Amino acid sequence: MPPSTPRRTVLAALAAAAGTAAAPPALAAAAPEPTAPEAATPATDPKAGGHAPAPGLVDNRFWSTYTDWRCGTPAGTRAVAGHRPGLVIDTPAGRTDYADPHTGRTTTWEYASWTSPTHTSTVPATEVIASWNAHTPPGTWLQVELRGTYGDGTETPWFVMGRWAAGDTDIRRTSVDDQSDGKASIWTDTFSVDDPASGLRLVSYRLRLTLYRTPGTTLTPRVRRLGAMASDIPDRFTVPASVPGLDRELIVPRYSQNTHVGQYPEYDNGGEAWCSPTSSQMIVEYWGRAPAPDDLAWVNPDFTDPQVCHAARFTYDYQYAGCGNWPFNAAYAATYPDMNALVTRLRSLTDLETLIRAGIPAITSQSFRKEELTGAGYGTSGHLMTVIGFTADGDVIANDPASPSNEAVRRIYRRREWENIWLRTKRYDANGKVRSGTGGVCYIFWPTESAPSQHRALRSLGLL
Repeated sequence: MPPSTPRRTVLAALAAAAGTAAAPPALAAAAPEPTAPEAATPATDPKAGGHAPAPGLVDNRFWSTYTDWRCGTPAGTRAVAGHRPGLVIDTPAGRTDYADPHTGRTTTWEYASWTSPTHTSTVPATEVIASWNAHTPPGTWLQVELRGTYGDGTETPWFVMGRWAAGDTDIRRTSVDDQSDGKASIWTDTFSVDDPASGLRLVSYRLRLTLYRTPGTTLTPRVRRLGAMASDIPDRFTVPASVPGLDRELIVPRYSQNTHVGQYPEYDNGGEAWCSPTSSQMIVEYWGRAPAPDDLAWVNPDFTDPQVCHAARFTYDYQYAGCGNWPFNAAYAATYPDMNALVTRLRSLTDLETLIRAGIPAITSQSFRKEELTGAGYGTSGHLMTVIGFTADGDVIANDPASPSNEAVRRIYRRREWENIWLRTKRYDANGKVRSGTGGVCYIFWPTESAPSQHRALRSLGLL
């Protein structure tokens, strides 16, 4: 079954109380806070591109080019050109100790940082979700932070959006709880204004990237993409119906999370809660990538589809205690050669048709009661599935990992039902209580060497 208590449900339940929550301890006590970017005067974002084409709903801004990396404020980092431009450690800005709350170990690290130009969003936002693509060899890791300015002119503190490594031997990748400034809070991977009805919005932000390595080495993370999706999706129980416009199905590998029930319970109780990594693995393999045999040597050889176990382990968020951290799934996909990945929101099934037409499947997040999605056979307060196509009637073809077997994963869901459960922000649970919906959240993965039509599709949705 899909997970029963996802992050978004918790967000809805706690948002009303967040306005009176005390501010967290200084973030520098939990992790280093480089001083150079803090003192620098933020530059204005020099590029007008990268926005979604519908002001008022969603704004995307991602830094990925050599020019992008040179436009930020470095403190010990260096932009590198080449096939995939990126950011690396040049000369460390200093050393710091990090006490990992999930291992109990305190370790000394060298660090360097980069702070983005200030990005003024086309959408004064109630929510912001950052995502990144990076290579972190053993002995390295990274931290992503966000600092923004509200419409009333006040600033947020630096909020930690994630501490991440591709592996799990140096640090345990983690979100950071108990971050609030009395106006907004961080819910696992999402910056969220506590009281959107007040009219308060985040109008601009910077991202700060801090890279860490073992002292005395030349190791470095290499970050290839960093950015965020800012949005202001109105409260809505229903959404307008889109008009069907595509009849196409992509051939995507099919994996069931339920065939892994009981396997590796240390990763969110095993397969019953692995909808997100199972979906991510399907798309990774659609693009012709897969773990090497040596990468899977740790998996019990009696288990089928060991790559799903692998995805669960390497998307697991040790603070959230689950595999459903959205940016961690995107970051996992981007650990494969020449893969790009991000988290965003789309506006309608028409946007998904644009991607499918170009040969790009998408992973979507939704919640629903059993009777709201005909043929699902279950209800869920949060679930990820993969959209792989549309029928001639416009219905959604999805690889649904909450299926009893790999063979049963391919499903056809009614267009109107599916579109509503994905795009709404409010819903009623089985007890008649109002809960939150994800408002169109999805993961998009694509290879660097992709077809011109795929680049055009991504650009038309503001993702390039």
